Amino acid sequence: MIVITNPIAVANEISLIHSLFAEGLSLLHIRKPDFSEAEMKTFLSAIGWEVANRLVLHSHHHLGNEYGINRFHLSKAQRNTTFIKSDGIYSASTHSIKEFNDLNQNFQHAFLSPIYKSISKTDYDSKINHFQTLEQRTNFATKLVALGGLSSENIQETLENGFDEIALLGTVWNSKNPLENFKKCQQIVHSF
Repeated sequence: MIVITNPIAVANEISLIHSLFAEGLSLLHIRKPDFSEAEMKTFLSAIGWEVANRLVLHSHHHLGNEYGINRFHLSKAQRNTTFIKSDGIYSASTHSIKEFNDLNQNFQHAFLSPIYKSISKTDYDSKINHFQTLEQRTNFATKLVALGGLSSENIQETLENGFDEIALLGTVWNSKNPLENFKKCQQIVHSF
């Protein structure tokens, strides 16, 4: 299961990140679009070196070497201009099954979103039923990761309908009990 950081700071964020890893979080996507390089360095240092192999950088990719991170998330624009290193592990975001199918084999996993009405973004909902479009999937080299509106109430349905994995953002960071929500979601994923 994947968790994406909240784009803006959250109270006790580093402590919660440590707790998520202690509970078995497999990957943390660090999406902090407004962070300066100095802020990103402070954030990565606070998370710690011991989980570097489970961190995915969405920005400031050049810091990967310094912090022992070899996982990088590429935006649509970056996918066409970024040099893909053979020792790097890459992910992407997509918004249609066609866009997902068009990814080359350099991408370990890719988000398809939004699947449900977003928990973290106001008025962000899909105009299409992604479950129906999954029948058109031709890319099986890249893991298909559901993102957008996922919670303990719909994870099982999502996995049953053909997604390989799920990613959480709002259900963790917009919750009064983020760790409990994570554990509940993780239990469903592990039982599937």
